[in-house]
Amino acid sequence: MSLLRNPWARTALVALMAAVALTGCAGNKKKPRLAYEERPVELLYATGADRLDRGQWSQAVDYFQEVERQHPYSEWSRRAILMQAYAHYQGNNYPEAVADADRFISLYPGNATAAYAYYIKAICYFEQIVDVGRDQAATGQALAALSDVTQRYPRTEYAADARLKIDMVNDQLAGKEMTIGRWYMRQGDTLAAIGRFKTVVDRYQTTSHTPEALYRLVESYMTLGLVEEAKRNGAVLGFNYPGDVWYSDAYRLLTSRGLRPATEPGGERRGMMRIPFLHRKAETVRPPAERLAPPPAAPAPTQPN
Repeated sequence: MSLLRNPWARTALVALMAAVALTGCAGNKKKPRLAYEERPVELLYATGADRLDRGQWSQAVDYFQEVERQHPYSEWSRRAILMQAYAHYQGNNYPEAVADADRFISLYPGNATAAYAYYIKAICYFEQIVDVGRDQAATGQALAALSDVTQRYPRTEYAADARLKIDMVNDQLAGKEMTIGRWYMRQGDTLAAIGRFKTVVDRYQTTSHTPEALYRLVESYMTLGLVEEAKRNGAVLGFNYPGDVWYSDAYRLLTSRGLRPATEPGGERRGMMRIPFLHRKAETVRPPAERLAPPPAAPAPTQPN
């Protein structure tokens, strides 16, 4: 007997097809929004803040979005945009956090708290920086955004944190130049390597990579037979970093060729330590605490005369 002629088989088949259809719909379904229920703005905002404190980033976003949806023209709505940016950032949803920050800047460019929107956007780029062996697109974006914060809001705590991170970003960019320069040296393309090392010395001279870059220039110029250039870079290295191991190596290299640098290696100074590139969310400045005025109280009922 055919399965389709069997009523029990037909019932089971229909149930199976319905289950498959529901499964497919569930797989394509976006995250559900909070069911619309008109609630006081203070309650919505306070609940979102509570979810932030608990580390429930996705739920916090839901409540702050609801503030915007139900009370779009209130002070609370403006504040909720920044809180969404912060919650998205904490949840590592950097594209959404940047979009929130850009939306705030577009809507409220002259507001005092726009400083935080610029800051959290810069931090999102900063935390997407990867090791020097990979593409550094986010590094360039981070440097531009962090510099924007220091230029626009130089006396804020955001600028203070941005300056520290700019040093780290420059160290990262210098490290990328050094990686490429060493690769050129291994390939025998000494002129190309020199270009990379000179970039570090000229553009990133305050980073931890400068002593090695100067040594590599000594090494490269000696390879090309440009003795005077090698001596000049060795002298700069010895004057600025006399106790650094890279100068000790440069000194040995120059003296092995019969050259005698004016400065002998010393032990009183060490080269700069490489800045550890770490992302610590706990050190990120939280959104500014604003005093938002509560809604006006309802007028008292008139007493009969």
